Amino acid sequence: MSDTVDRENLLNLYPALAGLPAGRLAALLRPAVLELPAGSRVFAEHQPCQGFPLLLAGSIKVVKQSASGRELMLYRVAPGGSCIITSSCLLGRSDYNARGIAETPLRLRLVPAPAFAQLMLDHAPFRDFVFHLFAERIAELMQLVEEVAFTRLDRRLARLIVAQDRAVLNVTHQQLADELGSVREIVSRLLKGFAEQGLVALGREQLTVTDRAGLLKVAAL
Repeated sequence: MSDTVDRENLLNLYPALAGLPAGRLAALLRPAVLELPAGSRVFAEHQPCQGFPLLLAGSIKVVKQSASGRELMLYRVAPGGSCIITSSCLLGRSDYNARGIAETPLRLRLVPAPAFAQLMLDHAPFRDFVFHLFAERIAELMQLVEEVAFTRLDRRLARLIVAQDRAVLNVTHQQLADELGSVREIVSRLLKGFAEQGLVALGREQLTVTDRAGLLKVAAL
């Protein structure tokens, strides 16, 4: 990819950088684009934060793991967005307290910690972008807390299935459990109940929605 195309792609996804002087923008483009395969670790708990990621392609899943090994999916990062846990670690000079996993192959640039601090100090559009992300993610996390604390798991599972907006889902029971912050055995029992009600059909690492209207009723209970 040429420097011009790379620059245009970055600014289309992150317009908050558009007002930077040419020299500072060139410095951000100088390090090579990082490419990570699907399933790789982007960052881990207790790891120091090296910089602020600018995601150009792919999807990052951010998860929190309990002492017992159970995981809860906190949020996803898409191109044009970024990770508030990373921002928090950089601003607070603390280590990561969650894990980031590449759901798909990734292309990203990493703004080094000193450059991030300088952008936050003297480039208002970038600072506004970061704090806007904070506001959005905190609202999402509050909704997640409310769902986990107060919403029945069968409703959350039905919502998760219908939200995919596909008739056939190639997914394991463990993957669904991870998304919900639950355990596979409970999710399998609920899916078996859905199947007995004619709402879904279960196969090996596959789930087929057979009664979407019925699932929507469960999700709204």
